[in-house]
Amino acid sequence: MNFGFAPLFAEAVLQLTDHDLVSRSREGDPEAFRMLVERYQHRAYGIAMGVLRNPADAMDAAQDAFVKVYKNIQNFKGESAFYTWLYRIVVNVCIDHIRKHKKRRMVEYDDTWRRRDQAEFTPLTGNTRAMQPNIALENEELSLVLNEALSTLSENHRAIILLREVEGLSYEQIAEVMDCHIGTVMSRLHHARKRLQKALKPYLEASGQIDLAQRAGAGVRKRA
Repeated sequence: MNFGFAPLFAEAVLQLTDHDLVSRSREGDPEAFRMLVERYQHRAYGIAMGVLRNPADAMDAAQDAFVKVYKNIQNFKGESAFYTWLYRIVVNVCIDHIRKHKKRRMVEYDDTWRRRDQAEFTPLTGNTRAMQPNIALENEELSLVLNEALSTLSENHRAIILLREVEGLSYEQIAEVMDCHIGTVMSRLHHARKRLQKALKPYLEASGQIDLAQRAGAGVRKRA
């Protein structure tokens, strides 16, 4: 099947819940499954991009994940949220890809993976200033620093950072996606944040963003 990343048909999609679309998909409704793809394709790509660091590989992984979803939709019992199930498949596809291509070529960081559209995009640093030329340059520099920091993390740590900080999943949901205990999630998240803190703090302090420097990777937050 060809899961091209077509524009969202927002009005039609928002009228139906994930549960509705999954139920219809399980009954053989191809339009319902197409709506599920359109609803989550950019977020699936975002997670894949964050883990794999390569746009072409991320696109392939996202499409492979949706193929797996399509083939296994009958096995989804609805005991968890659909997006949690999807994210788990995406992460597993990415990890399988990394294991098969350990010597893959790395490409320049692309921060478009974070959100399905710019209006919903929330940077990890929490920067909401207007994009003046000097600010745009600072953000580009920060993206490069962040990219370097993320590249030092394992695929599991990168996935957890994305699921928590970008997708906003709870520790319980992340544990389900990653198929591990909540304690493991908290430990990995703590490690990943400390790595990011070490990389980002000197840059933020040098650029005068003291408050952000103090907040950068400040350890595991309270459970939500």
